[in-house]
Amino acid sequence: MSLVTAKARSLILDRATLILAAMAGVCLIGTVILVCAAVLLRYFANAPILGVNEIVQLGGVAMVMLALPWCTERNAHVRADVFDPFIGHWGRLGGDILSRAVSGFVLSVLVYRSWGKMLDAREFGDATNMLALPIWPFYGLMALGLALTVVVLLIQIVLLLVSGEEYP
Repeated sequence: MSLVTAKARSLILDRATLILAAMAGVCLIGTVILVCAAVLLRYFANAPILGVNEIVQLGGVAMVMLALPWCTERNAHVRADVFDPFIGHWGRLGGDILSRAVSGFVLSVLVYRSWGKMLDAREFGDATNMLALPIWPFYGLMALGLALTVVVLLIQIVLLLVSGEEYP
């Protein structure tokens, strides 16, 4: 990580992404425990947990959306550098900026759409089929995670433009 990048990273942004990632970790641990309990109860006690699929699906949404900003900030996504040897420093820099700009645009559209869906789901009382769990909080988590990811991408674009270096 360059000196410019290290100095420019925001403590608030770091903490926010870390808190959301910790929440995603709690969702993951809870999901693992729930699935293990459901399997054990179903096959050994012949007592299935009703609605476990709904809980796992909603937990999956929470896990992915809450972990996304942290992964984006730390550049931990899967990346294929197939063309890097051929496009050189400026090509990689341009590709990094372009990919973050396109991702930021697409994710900002998803933020807008998920926020609208959250408001609609809350207004109309949308809920899951089996357990009647309200789904609007999960649209809210989606909007929150995506919005923070857009902020992270914008900061990365600024850092790339200021430093002229490839993002680590």
